[in-house]
Amino acid sequence: MPYRTKVAVVYLLGFFVDLINMFIANVAYPAIGHGLGASVSELTWVSNAYILVLTLVIPLSAWLAEKVGGHRVFLLSLGIFLVATLGAGCAQSIGQLIGWRLLQGMGGGLLIPVGQTLAYQLYRPHERAGLSAAIMLVGLLAPAISPALGGLIVDTLSWRWVFFANLPLALLALLLAALWLRRESSTQTRTPLDAIGLLSGCSALLLILLGLTRLAESDGLASGLVMLAGGLVMLAGYVRHSLRHSHPLLNLRLVLNPLLRNAMMIYQAIPGIFIGVNLVAMLYLQNQLGMNAAHVGSLMIPWSLASFMAITFTGKQFNRFGPRPLLITGCIMQGLGILVLSQVGSAQQYPLLLLAFAMMGFGGSLCSSTAQSCAFLQVNDAQLAQASALWNINRQLSFCLGIALLSLLLNKLQENMPATLAWHWCFYLAAASALIPAVLCLRIPNRAIVRQLNAQKE
Repeated sequence: MPYRTKVAVVYLLGFFVDLINMFIANVAYPAIGHGLGASVSELTWVSNAYILVLTLVIPLSAWLAEKVGGHRVFLLSLGIFLVATLGAGCAQSIGQLIGWRLLQGMGGGLLIPVGQTLAYQLYRPHERAGLSAAIMLVGLLAPAISPALGGLIVDTLSWRWVFFANLPLALLALLLAALWLRRESSTQTRTPLDAIGLLSGCSALLLILLGLTRLAESDGLASGLVMLAGGLVMLAGYVRHSLRHSHPLLNLRLVLNPLLRNAMMIYQAIPGIFIGVNLVAMLYLQNQLGMNAAHVGSLMIPWSLASFMAITFTGKQFNRFGPRPLLITGCIMQGLGILVLSQVGSAQQYPLLLLAFAMMGFGGSLCSSTAQSCAFLQVNDAQLAQASALWNINRQLSFCLGIALLSLLLNKLQENMPATLAWHWCFYLAAASALIPAVLCLRIPNRAIVRQLNAQKE
């Protein structure tokens, strides 16, 4: 097996373990609450704690990989993840569980960007579409199987085995990483840690994430806006400091790269918005139309199948068509899918729901897989770690922002119009938002990118 394939396998396995851990615990919340005597607000932090620390530690990953080597950081992240997973399964109180989830987030936050950098730097730009497709397929598979797998584990064993079930795969990833990954050369230049940037950047992310979380709650508008405003002020200070620093924690000038910038914006506007639409749709279909949870959950089957088709198509045809037509098609498909969803007014319109979720799955995944494929095309190998960190921070923020925006929009619409009309207008506006990134994609120099990819292939 070629070395780069080994690296890709190790990264994809670690990525899969991380995603399974992120999604599988959700279905165990009722059992965890009963077993540990936890309230609903406490249970939300079982998930929020993991996502929060995962996002906060990402900026540190590039510097740490440069300091001690990506190979060692990857092994360290898996070791931390293993210990924290075992601790989470053995937790005797909700406070202990949240604490172990914080530590799990630290392992996951180092694992994803460092592993992505190790894999991407071994593939030439025209070969990265195939790797991106594999990454997206893993990203599709994990959330698709996690709810069913978690439910089966909780019903047959206990909620603790939701965490213990991760141990064999995590241990396998650790063993393969120890056997297969080579140590990097020690001749690379090492830069000092930007402590001010680390403090201000993490503070900004913390306030923004907490603010977005509060905005998604019905009674959290005022406190959410205060925290969000504070986070944006802190972020402005961090940007000013980073642009003046000779060795910033994150090289924000990489955002000037048009392909990376457009890919990050696509992620905010398409996958991010879908996360919010999906949450609103689950509430609408169950609370407003009276559908049962099994029927609503089954809607992710056509979504997953259509997503698989889109990701496979991108991996095979990206170098032929280039990013622009794929992104525009994906934006339009997601917008039309949300528009179809807005026309559902009763539980008997199940075929229409299947069509809506299939369209959203194909369109959203066509955009996300294409964005992943083109994000690093014009980033040199020396900057891949920094670009990967920026990409993963943006990905995490897109999910939080999508949920916050759609929840806030629905709350405000329900205050000013009848309930049914409010739901429909929420979907209308979300569908219209897909036109914004479609228009922005018109500026992508598609012919030049296709020529570049073909030249590299030759």
